Amino acid sequence: MRVLRIDEHSLFRQLVGVGGLGTGMFFALQGDHTLGRNESRLGSLLDVRDYCKLHIVTHYVAKLLGASQERFPVVPIGKVGDDAAGAFVLREMRAVGIDTRFVEVVAGKPTLFSVCFQYPDGSGGNITTGNSAAAELSEEDIDRAESLLQSVGPRTIALLVPEVPLASRRHFLAVARQRGAFSAASFVSSEITDAKRLGMFDQLSLVSLNEEEAADLVGEASTAGTQEVFLDRLFRLVALTYPQLGVVMSAGKNGAYFIDRSGWSHAPSPRVQVASTAGAGDCLLGGILAAMAAGIPLPHARRRAGTQPVLEDALDFGVLLASYKVSSPHTIHPDGSLGELLRFAERLGTSVVSEVQQLVNEGEIVKTSP
Repeated sequence: MRVLRIDEHSLFRQLVGVGGLGTGMFFALQGDHTLGRNESRLGSLLDVRDYCKLHIVTHYVAKLLGASQERFPVVPIGKVGDDAAGAFVLREMRAVGIDTRFVEVVAGKPTLFSVCFQYPDGSGGNITTGNSAAAELSEEDIDRAESLLQSVGPRTIALLVPEVPLASRRHFLAVARQRGAFSAASFVSSEITDAKRLGMFDQLSLVSLNEEEAADLVGEASTAGTQEVFLDRLFRLVALTYPQLGVVMSAGKNGAYFIDRSGWSHAPSPRVQVASTAGAGDCLLGGILAAMAAGIPLPHARRRAGTQPVLEDALDFGVLLASYKVSSPHTIHPDGSLGELLRFAERLGTSVVSEVQQLVNEGEIVKTSP
């Protein structure tokens, strides 16, 4: 299996994360009007495998880096129920080398589960279990896993994503900061205000948001003015208020942006046939973190139009992976691997700069830019 190169010189040596672990199902609703309060509606149950956020991000990091205890440990801290869904999630994670020793099986609580519904125009929503095992993750659970950060704290990626209590994520962030870890996170829109109030953005190294979530961070709609106007507002917020923070903003078919105190840069998304965008944002984050662990840097501030597809930094890598993912209806692409990703890049005519090429283990040749 082809994986990104990890050795003693790599910037990071492990990933430890907290967040939701579970499954779900998708319905395609009949009729385009909004589901009513007392309405029963027919829908088609779709053949879609759904996974929760921590599982999606850690899956891609594990697959791209060849996770193992000796090579690059990927260790989620979470909880699943003592049920078939929980057993399924554990099998899936272990199959790609994820270390599940800090995933507790909780009796009497269901594994986190979502029922997602989609209208004919592609919009939709979901209903997610609020009384799941994931909701039981506590500060004590975090403390029991603190030993993971003791030896290689500064070379650890500490990941905190939704679907577990915000208080537990905040505690994990504080522990990770004490150990000097690189902290990366994502949030849903309803959490942004509380995360700001709790000072979490002051402590994070990297945050991944979609356009709506980024607008909540700025405090105004992203549609107020042009995209460039909004990006400049986001840049000013980061530069003046969160100068240590890097922001990844996904923008759907327009690719993704990276914003830090030096400016913003853009990685365009290639035109691809889309089966489903569900999970693409988590896939984007997973690709960026895997690339960074292997030594592929985040972009320097630049405003490039992107006329020629190129793979030269971690943002490009994450966008390429997310573009590959959307060809699958499942939230984790079942065929996703570094080899498949590089073949996908070759089909797109994407040039891989020599610095990135050197971090790919020997295998088939990909197109390399001069």
